[in-house]
Amino acid sequence: MIIRIWKTKIQSTRMAEYETFAQKYSLPMFRKQLGFLGVIFLGKHKDRAVLTIWKDQSSVDALAHSYTYQETSAKLSITGVLVGQTSVEVFEVQKGALKLQSLKKMSDTK
Repeated sequence: MIIRIWKTKIQSTRMAEYETFAQKYSLPMFRKQLGFLGVIFLGKHKDRAVLTIWKDQSSVDALAHSYTYQETSAKLSITGVLVGQTSVEVFEVQKGALKLQSLKKMSDTK
């Protein structure tokens, strides 16, 4: 299992626009990707991150070449809500524990 974390900063006056974009475009796009297991949208002040969970490294590699991912990324870029550079980090899950029922409840409320 692979964790991919994309980080960015958002213009403080356009937070709501970014959140709407994430739900309307990013979430459906991720759900269409092969090997996609989950996503968590994170935020603190102007900082935003998208943590995605993938079946394997080849799924993460395929994301970068996916037409729908490239299209969604381009669409986000032209909105002008992003500030500065974005970054991506990828980690292989070594061990862990999740309370899946709690995560399910969280996703049902959004």
